[in-house]
Amino acid sequence: MTIAVLDAQPQTPSARALMERALDPYILLGMPHLSPAGLSETWLMKELGHRHWLMLARHLGMDNADFRTADGREVYASICATSMTGTKLQLARANDVLAIRSSLHRISRTQYSSRHHLSIGGTSIADVELISAFVRRDIEGDNRSLVRVEHARSKGEILATSELAATAAALRRGTAQTHLGMTPATGRHLKSFRFKPSMAEEFNGAGLFYFAEFQALMTRALEAWFPERRLDVVRRDVFLKGNIGAQDAVTIELSVVKPGDTGIACRLLRPDGTEIAILFALLRDG
Repeated sequence: MTIAVLDAQPQTPSARALMERALDPYILLGMPHLSPAGLSETWLMKELGHRHWLMLARHLGMDNADFRTADGREVYASICATSMTGTKLQLARANDVLAIRSSLHRISRTQYSSRHHLSIGGTSIADVELISAFVRRDIEGDNRSLVRVEHARSKGEILATSELAATAAALRRGTAQTHLGMTPATGRHLKSFRFKPSMAEEFNGAGLFYFAEFQALMTRALEAWFPERRLDVVRRDVFLKGNIGAQDAVTIELSVVKPGDTGIACRLLRPDGTEIAILFALLRDG
């Protein structure tokens, strides 16, 4: 028997209408969304990043997420910090309905926070916060030349607060060295893992090393360092400080392992040793 799927739409929907569809809170889970361990964390971060950008465009009254400076230069809502807590991604199965409840808040002249509560059948499986900053390339084609761009504030707009953003700022300034009881030390490490990203796989449409790949790289490194350890992450916080070029290899260094392997802290470095991210994970004991 042949089943034909007919498109009853007389014309292609507008980008604005499709943005609203993409923000539907319900997703029927299938193979693209899953891994053998449950919901794919990399897929999830890409999906939430997409929703973050669409919510931002909608908040700013735009018809699509084509962010520009006043003189027409391309601007990116670059994710600079992420936090995933209360994580039970292993509960997800094919044909489950994932519910994503999201909100967006402006927290500074250049930054926005989106918060996402994930549940299946009324059971919470994670809470995720993403912090973005508007950036542009100071030098065309150079991913190391990203600079922040201020976006006009709406009249009467009240800034929200974000503990994640405050922690990210303190780590960037060097006024805080410890997070989740761990201090990733500069100049020494326990193990290291080198990875050469693929432009076709790990970089996004803007030519930037995709934010979701930072946590994916941490997972690759942990699997190489602890091949017998079950990597059941209950919390993961990532603080991004920069990006890499298309030909750059990156090195991830293991800085801290808490007693019982319940906490891990890592640093991600460019080939010249510049730190571009600090990553923290809390693992379920056993």
